[in-house]
Amino acid sequence: MLPLVSASAAQRLFLGAQGLLDDPGRRATVPSLQALIERLGFVQVDTINILARAHDLTLFSRLDGYRPEQLKKLLEDKRSLFEGFTHDASAIPTVWFPHWKPRFERDRARIHAHAWWQHHFRGTDGGRVVADVKARITQEGPLKSSDFEHPEKRGPWWGWKPQKAALDFLWRTGELAIPRREGFQKLYDLTERVLPDHHDRPCPGPAEHLEWACATAAERLWLFTPKELADFWAVIEAPEARAWCRAAEAEGRIVPVAVEGVDGETRPAYALADWETRLARLPDPPDRTRLLCPFDPILRDRTRALRRFGFDYRFEAFVPEPKRQYGYFVLPILEGGRLVGRLDPKLHRDRGVLEIKGLWWEPGIKATKARRRGLDEALERLAAFVGAEQIELPA
Repeated sequence: MLPLVSASAAQRLFLGAQGLLDDPGRRATVPSLQALIERLGFVQVDTINILARAHDLTLFSRLDGYRPEQLKKLLEDKRSLFEGFTHDASAIPTVWFPHWKPRFERDRARIHAHAWWQHHFRGTDGGRVVADVKARITQEGPLKSSDFEHPEKRGPWWGWKPQKAALDFLWRTGELAIPRREGFQKLYDLTERVLPDHHDRPCPGPAEHLEWACATAAERLWLFTPKELADFWAVIEAPEARAWCRAAEAEGRIVPVAVEGVDGETRPAYALADWETRLARLPDPPDRTRLLCPFDPILRDRTRALRRFGFDYRFEAFVPEPKRQYGYFVLPILEGGRLVGRLDPKLHRDRGVLEIKGLWWEPGIKATKARRRGLDEALERLAAFVGAEQIELPA
């Protein structure tokens, strides 16, 4: 019979692996921020700014003293992080840059074959546009999309002008990198100029790359299925992860377990071989309420969040407003180690007001005085972080 990991143990293991059991009041420094991001693996970067940037919210939920300029220093000055793609744009430890080279080659082939390429370069010679954009950057240095003119006015993302699409293609395939942002607009430069110490490092072979992808993902999940390993970096396929799991099990590095969900059902999975020791060493959850980013690592896999925490979450920013169940940028409420509710915030920067447009507690959760007090304290911390002087709660 497989060892049983109870639902509560599975929750604690995941929260511990993802840095949510550590004291958020510990000192926030540039080195401690680097260590935190290495522990998480990466932090998703997103452009939505109705409250604060996604990466800033993710880091602030784990470090009270975190400030965006600390991340900027790591990305732009120390270059110990770089912006690249996992399942989406992310800040990633630069030490792993060589393991993006297989992804660059994969994405080059995929993008060329995708309708994305034909759409964005319609009416133009896509290869020529890409070559011209790279030539300008080679000669002039870092440039952003707005430095390239195009007579046809197009909307955002799917309506990008060809030069913007060329910049993204060159970035996704490793020829360009992002040395800095201005007003959150990316500047692009040749990768060899941005990351000279990493650009020429050899591309890892298939076996080395598979070992890295699975071992680093396992160390950041502690408890996982092969699919969850494959999905972590989004750079290998599930059959490859299954093969790695079989080999790692034979070597005694991981062990098969049965994981109990909050619904009482058990499912097969794997755990690091020392999972019981790790579980015993974990601290109790911090005695406080925190507001999580919609892109927080514990929510990235919606199925896993439902199975582990009984929390059914959907990001609704791209859902038409009349069809939204909750709101545009809804923050889950983490109380200790339990997801107890969600709220819909909006920052009115011109008035210095943090408006809470809606608040919903999970089924069975009562809004006790202690719970409301914990939420009020969390909102006060968030307001201070985003520069709001006043909080407006729903009636």
